[in-house]
Amino acid sequence: MNFVTLTSDIGNNDYLIGAIKAQLLQANPDLLLIDISHNIAPFNYPQASYVCRGAFKNFPEYTYHIILINLFDKKPQNLLLAFHKNQYIFCADNGLLNMILEERPDIVMGIPLEKTATKNTLYCTEVIANTIRRLSNGEPIQKIGIPDVSFIEKNPLMPIQTNNYIEGQIIFIDNFENVVVNITKKQFEEQRQGRAFKIVFLRDEVINKISESYADVPEGEKLALFNSADYLEIAINKGNAAGLFGLKGYSEKAHNSAVIMQHQLLYQTVKVYFE
Repeated sequence: MNFVTLTSDIGNNDYLIGAIKAQLLQANPDLLLIDISHNIAPFNYPQASYVCRGAFKNFPEYTYHIILINLFDKKPQNLLLAFHKNQYIFCADNGLLNMILEERPDIVMGIPLEKTATKNTLYCTEVIANTIRRLSNGEPIQKIGIPDVSFIEKNPLMPIQTNNYIEGQIIFIDNFENVVVNITKKQFEEQRQGRAFKIVFLRDEVINKISESYADVPEGEKLALFNSADYLEIAINKGNAAGLFGLKGYSEKAHNSAVIMQHQLLYQTVKVYFE
């Protein structure tokens, strides 16, 4: 049985996700389809890469991961098929691939799209479904598509690190309005080197300890912990941190917009000072 994950920015309000799954199952009825999320915010690559990276590492080797996010950033000529750490990843050539992996893939192939085809989401899914069928039947990846194809690369959104502080960006706000920052436990501990610390946001909100669970503080109190994906999370026990503190997720579109005021950008960042 082959695992296939689906991640998209399509949402769940119309027929499209069902049609995508139908196409995949028509090509290979034995596929086990698993939804990661279809609610990725449009054009939000940091959010998409966080969600994909957190999910993919939990799947068995040789899982097929299909990412239908910003498929038509430009008129597509190829889809990308990457093989990295024994996982297959399909996505558009839009820069998202290396943001997810945070490094170059072991193998990357270009899967050509027919010039005369109507290049919509279902056509792209059909191409991916046929490619999975060929791989499942034992065809080597090197014989599928264009080897070592050039592809767009975007730099992963990394925290700013100095000897005395790390400044991270808010990359995800979950259903409980807990706030995820792009600082990993490994980065935190390597930079901390056993020193005391304080986590500062909105200029005057401070947290100076890492909790193990939400219940470590009284109801209504703020806390910081490292979540299941090992990223720094700011929360309120039985509260909504993002709403109460006015915190916003990082948006590349907003970050590059001249109309966003400097004090608003501050609300997308969190600093950890080491003392």
